[in-house]
Amino acid sequence: MSDSKTVRITLTDSGQDLNFDSGCPSLLACLEHNKLTVSYQCREGYCGACRVKLTKGSIIYNQEPLAFVREGEVLLCCCKPDGDVSITLD
Repeated sequence: MSDSKTVRITLTDSGQDLNFDSGCPSLLACLEHNKLTVSYQCREGYCGACRVKLTKGSIIYNQEPLAFVREGEVLLCCCKPDGDVSITLD
């Protein structure tokens, strides 16, 4: 992920766009920083409660998730966007 350009997160269910701060440790932390309520029960990719659909773009996992992740899904607690992404929270 390049720190020189703004990385956008689009929430497809609401149409809201957010900037991802390169200092954020994860997508979950970024969403919380923007006052969005997201379900989670850990911050290390184990439980899977923060699972969402990735509809556009790609992510990089901080560590390999321990929970099962299907194609087209990501765990917000342990990943960062690799460029602009679109996700569906619901």
